[in-house]
This record gives sequence, C-alpha cells and structure tokens, in this order.
Amino acid sequence: MNDRLANVRAKLAEQNLDALLITVPDNLYYLSGFGGGEYLDATMVISRDQHWISTDSRYYEEVKQRAPNFTLFEAGYDRVKVLGEFPKQVPVSTVGFEAAHLTVATLKDWSKAARKAGFKLKPTTGLIEELRAVKDEGELAKIKRAVQITDDAFRHLVACVKPGMTEKQVAWIIETYMREHGADKVAFTLLVQSGPNGAFPHGEPTARPIAVGEPLLLDIGCRVDHYNSDMTRTIILGEADDRFKQVYAAVLKAHTTAARRIKAGVKGKRADAFARAVAEKSEFKDHAFQHGLGHGVGLQVHEAPRASKLSKDTYKANMTLTIEPGIYIPGWGGVRIEDLVVIHEDGVDVLTQSPKELKDMVVK
Repeated sequence: MNDRLANVRAKLAEQNLDALLITVPDNLYYLSGFGGGEYLDATMVISRDQHWISTDSRYYEEVKQRAPNFTLFEAGYDRVKVLGEFPKQVPVSTVGFEAAHLTVATLKDWSKAARKAGFKLKPTTGLIEELRAVKDEGELAKIKRAVQITDDAFRHLVACVKPGMTEKQVAWIIETYMREHGADKVAFTLLVQSGPNGAFPHGEPTARPIAVGEPLLLDIGCRVDHYNSDMTRTIILGEADDRFKQVYAAVLKAHTTAARRIKAGVKGKRADAFARAVAEKSEFKDHAFQHGLGHGVGLQVHEAPRASKLSKDTYKANMTLTIEPGIYIPGWGGVRIEDLVVIHEDGVDVLTQSPKELKDMVVK
C-alpha cells in the first residue's frame, strides 16, 4: 500500500494539488485495504505527507483492522465535517476530488465547507483509476483465480445444458457453480441470451426456453477477493448450420487477429481497429459490433484501459484487457467471443482457457 500512496502523491505534485478527496469505494480499497462495499459511505483524504479515512460508526472497527496505517476520522453521519477539520492539521490551498463520482448535491455542500475552511476544490478524473490499470502480481493472482472458476463454470454448463432450459435457469446453474467453487459473487448480471435475444449485445436472461439449432450467447464472470473475471462464449445445441458457422468464423478471425497484434505500446483505438477491420470486411459487415473491442478488468469489471474507436489509452505491460468482438443479427441472434488477457511488451498472455474453436461450441 505504501508504494500506491507514493504514486498518488506523485500525481498530486504533477497536478499541483495539496490533497485529494477519494470517495470511489474501489479506490479506497486499492489504497488502504478498506472499502469496496456496495453501500460504503466514506471519504479518504491523502495529502503530501498524511492520510485519513473519514466514515461513520458502521465502519470504525473495520477501518482500524483493515487500514491501520490510516488516521481514522470518526465523522458520524456528518459527511462534510472532515473538510473543516483536516486543514487544521495540514495547510492546503487546492484539494482535488473525484468528479465522476461526486453528486451535484454533495459538491454543493463540499464547496460551501471548503470556502469556509479556506481552500479551493479542483475536479480530477481517473487519477486513481490510471494507477489501478497496471496490475501487480498479487492482483493478477486474484484475477487468474476468478478466471479459472469462470472457465470451470463454463465447462460444467456445457456438460449439463439441455434444450428446453430457460435462459434464467442456465444463468442460475452457472452462478451456483461459481459460488460453490470459491467465488464471492458473480461479477455482474450473467448474460444468457438464446436465439434472437442474442442480437442484444447486453440483454439480461429471460424465461425464454433454449431451442436446438440456435446460438446461445454466454457472457459470464465472477469475483474473488474483490477482483473480477469476464468471458463470453457462444455455443449451439445440436447441429450448427451454415449461417452459424459463417458468423462464428468471422468473429473468431476478428478475435484472433486482435489478440495476435495487441501488446504494450499499442493504442486502444488501434487495438479496436485490428478486430473491427476484419469484421467489417466479412459478409456480415452491416452487423459488426458497435461496442468497443474491450476493457480492463480488475476491482471493477469495466475499468481502464479501453479498446474502442474513441479510446485514447496507450497500453502498458501488466494491464488487463478483454478482447470481445461480435456480430449481432436482428431476428437471428448473435455471436461474441471474449477472452481476458494480460498485456506484455511482446504480446498478450491469454488467461481465459475455455476452448473457442467452432467444433467445441457445438454441444450434442
């Protein structure tokens, strides 16, 4: 944690900030070991040489145990009280805050308290998230464990899925397996989309029964010790017709092309183009994916870096990235193939080990 705090303080110097107010729960956890809760209400303050966590009585003991190197500010339910107190301990004139996370109402209250305390608030965007994008070995170990459970859950599903099961039933089979084999929870609402429902890139499971001979898109992931996994496979029950084979071949070619060319130094916009150019040259170009090619995975399922038409990221070693091109045809369905990889100087390490060749996607 000390190295992470040092990196934050280097950012403070770069941006001429005396301190930073942090409210994103995953950022609190990343820097202190405390946080990450869905309903967490806490504020971290990092100055050039001190650091505090301000929260209410629900979390006092947890902060003491999980973040013993931080000064605990027992604020009760007065969320702005800390803004008037910490400047008494260290002189500050400009204090940053996480603009993408703060509500308008909270900013109004904070601005009033800051003026009274004699300092100025300055919005920041992605300061901690940029640091989180490069994973250390401990983080990668947790992600790999989540990926392994996800791979195992997919293999379990393929062995027991049958026509007539509903999308919701399939999702529950996968979630149950994950929870019974070491996952803390699912990483997101598992996407199970059969037949024409697969044309919705992010449609949630329904009560629709799965039929023989139609695509079944499975976008699944789990969380282990705060870190997530994410993968997609598209299978078909019974026999694969020519249309499925052709669509699948186009998506797989786009996927493997990108995976072969992505490495440290590549820009996110360029990575997206590697796969998009292939999909848009296929006979299904009018139905090629309009979402980005991929995203980083860590404490959040979707985090930096990005691979998309609009991405400004440049990849560094030890960043994670999903590679997930797709083709979606209204009235028929969709095919998406997604692996989670770790970026290195000379290429990528594919963490997802579930098969993705066409022959393995046909379930008898």
